[in-house]
Amino acid sequence: MLLMRHESGLLTDLYELTMAAGYVRTGFRSRATFELFARSLPEHRNFLVVAGVEQALDFLESMRFTREEIGYLRQHPAFRNVGRKFFDYLARFRFSGDVWAMPEGTLAFAGEPVMRVEAPIAEAQLVETYLLAAIHCQTLVASKAARVVLAARGRSVIEFGSRRAHGIEAGVLAARAAWLAGCDGTSNSYAGHVYGIPTFGTQAHSWIMAHATEQEAFEKFLDVFPGSSTLLVDTYDTRRAIAQIIETGRKPAGLRLDSGNLVGDSRWAREQLKRAGWGDVQIFASGDLDENKIDAMLRNGAEVDGFGVGTSLVTSSDSPSIGLIYKLVEVHRNGRAVNVAKFSPAKATYPGPKQVFRFHDRSGQFAKDQIALEDERPRGGEPLLAPALRKGRRIRPAELLEEARARCKKQILLLPERYRRIDKRAAFPVSYSQRLTRMFERMRRAALAD
Repeated sequence: MLLMRHESGLLTDLYELTMAAGYVRTGFRSRATFELFARSLPEHRNFLVVAGVEQALDFLESMRFTREEIGYLRQHPAFRNVGRKFFDYLARFRFSGDVWAMPEGTLAFAGEPVMRVEAPIAEAQLVETYLLAAIHCQTLVASKAARVVLAARGRSVIEFGSRRAHGIEAGVLAARAAWLAGCDGTSNSYAGHVYGIPTFGTQAHSWIMAHATEQEAFEKFLDVFPGSSTLLVDTYDTRRAIAQIIETGRKPAGLRLDSGNLVGDSRWAREQLKRAGWGDVQIFASGDLDENKIDAMLRNGAEVDGFGVGTSLVTSSDSPSIGLIYKLVEVHRNGRAVNVAKFSPAKATYPGPKQVFRFHDRSGQFAKDQIALEDERPRGGEPLLAPALRKGRRIRPAELLEEARARCKKQILLLPERYRRIDKRAAFPVSYSQRLTRMFERMRRAALAD
């Protein structure tokens, strides 16, 4: 059972609530625009795969504060002096803003707004934590999964990581994100039920060890699953186990190698299977794999049809954080929209509501991106941010996960090969429009002159 109510307004940081209380208490009702983006890409990423947007939109539509939750806040020392007006505001709370977002499965790069939120400032502030968490979690896993799928070079990849995820809910969302980014399935049965993701599983070493002999364990599993058994062969002696299986004449659907010399054992297994006339038996590899190990295995001639990837995938172990941020870019003051920006050298942000435009070369592949102000229309550029919510309600029904998966696959094929490589860093060209750059410089000079 998942313990959290996913519409709870308390799924936020305390300082979002204190700022909202300040806005309500002082009558600051102006609309504001915030943008969510990655300031830079992790060291081992050339691109991000956007995911988690649908969960973020679900939250915005359903976010509420219950009487019990408001009672909790009334007793909190931070709100001792805020007055009844704030608690009445929470009791009536409904998100009423407008949202633009990149559809799930879109490839994104550093500095590019993945989502833009325009709402009364207290509303826009209260949703920050959830939006960052929802999009960060799944974008992190989807971006890692895309690399693993690329490394597998067309071979099957199954997400196996629920038991190593940061909580069972994270495991379910990781399964969703991994499938969106190209994995062929998951071991997580709940994700299969809820999202329609294909599910896969073999047996654990405990099944083998529970029986008197390894051969007995294989025989009984084949009895129960005669047409779909993938037998785990590395519990005691991998090659001996494979030889015994072939000797019985009972052909399994596959063999799973979970440890040892995966390259050498897979090549030996393939040779033995072919000699037995079992060329269609699948060889599946698992055991602390990631994209780099898979790439090395295949370069060294591994005879593997599919891979199970767990810990490194669901935790994105080489780059466990993207560093998404949510920054104010415009606020209305005295009835007028005012652009705002940060100018600190390490954390500068560009002002104004923005759009991201993608350009293609003559062959149709991605050539470059440009970040521009929302009302700009650069010739030949495809806008990536699409309207998602208007006045707090979805503009169109939630997108099917299969559509996001297809979009991701198509976009990765359109990305030039040098940016798809997992072994070399390459920065996709992203620029700011001249108008946006001039605005930033003008505002920076004015701020420094004050």
